[in-house]
Amino acid sequence: MLKKTIIAILLLAAVGVSVWYFFLKGNNQAVKYKTAKIERGSIESKVSATGTLNAVVTVQVGSQVSGTIKGLHADFNSVVKQGQVIATLDQKTFLAQRDQAKANLLNAKANLEKSNADLVDKKQKFERSSKLFKEGLTAQNDLDSAEAAYLSAEAQVKSSEAQVEQNRAALELAEVNLEYTIIKSPVDGIVISRNVDIGQTVAASFQTPTLFTIAKDLTKMQVDTSVDEADIGTVKLGQEAKFTVDAFPELVFKGVVSQIRNAPIIVQNVVTYDVIIEVANKELKLKPGMTANVSIVTAHKEDVLKVPNAALRFKPKEQEDAGQKLAREEKGQKIWLLSGGQLKPVSIKTGISDGAFIEIKEGDVKEGDEVILESAAKSGNKPAQGVSAPPHGFLR
Repeated sequence: MLKKTIIAILLLAAVGVSVWYFFLKGNNQAVKYKTAKIERGSIESKVSATGTLNAVVTVQVGSQVSGTIKGLHADFNSVVKQGQVIATLDQKTFLAQRDQAKANLLNAKANLEKSNADLVDKKQKFERSSKLFKEGLTAQNDLDSAEAAYLSAEAQVKSSEAQVEQNRAALELAEVNLEYTIIKSPVDGIVISRNVDIGQTVAASFQTPTLFTIAKDLTKMQVDTSVDEADIGTVKLGQEAKFTVDAFPELVFKGVVSQIRNAPIIVQNVVTYDVIIEVANKELKLKPGMTANVSIVTAHKEDVLKVPNAALRFKPKEQEDAGQKLAREEKGQKIWLLSGGQLKPVSIKTGISDGAFIEIKEGDVKEGDEVILESAAKSGNKPAQGVSAPPHGFLR
């Protein structure tokens, strides 16, 4: 029994020594860090947005009169010239209205001639009555009746003249409506949309129906983008923009910011602004309606010190050194350099960022300094939590 007790004590002691040894060894291992070198180079600040490609000038061609489509002379992708006939409506009703207006005008002119003849007659009778009244051969009543008839004839002539003008205007309206049955292209361009077929009835009672959509010039296009209110302050006229489309993912197209519209677009409390980007499309690869993934270059600098953004997020867990504690209490941005195995905090002033790197405008750093990105794992332990991984290619 005593022998078994001694053996058990020895085994427990051996296990304790082993645990103590490995624990002490693990704790004595130095903390390792993943670092990158501060380098010098170019950096671009960009604003990302999504937009839609459209023609610079898009004209919607409609009908100002109601009727039935009798003929179509243009289709999708048809190249049209200004004044070219692209559709016609059935003209029978409009021809009848024009002929009726012509007849009404002729009738009004005939009534005017009749009124003029009656005026001449009434004028002669009035003049005779006036002469006879002066000679005392007629009564005052006869003179007054003749004068009233003369004045009435004058008024009738004016009324007939007005009727002539009214019917002339009606004829002009009928002729204009007849012309509207022939639909012509208002611009040179290409048809990108046709919304009617032969035999279809179009009703223009309340609003003009759109029959065709014509893009004036597809060699010049624009991207309508929505830029978030947090980024709109950095976007300026004339800035370069780059974008890709799903149809040609390997190509990068370039454009220029031509307009920043002040009208806010609010969707579910998210405020954006419409930014227009002019794009050349000489090869006609870009088509209206394509979705563009846009990057607007808001700033570009050459030969500046830059550091990975991850360096600004690093904070050591243990800060026993008094100088490190003081650095933690200081305000402003800082990075941690690794020099001779020691951590050194350095306050810096940053500039523009491209998402991966950020410019160092001020700070006691130089090209080639080792900056800490995150704490690496101790031997056999997991990496420190709460610290993001550094950019690819900068682990040391």
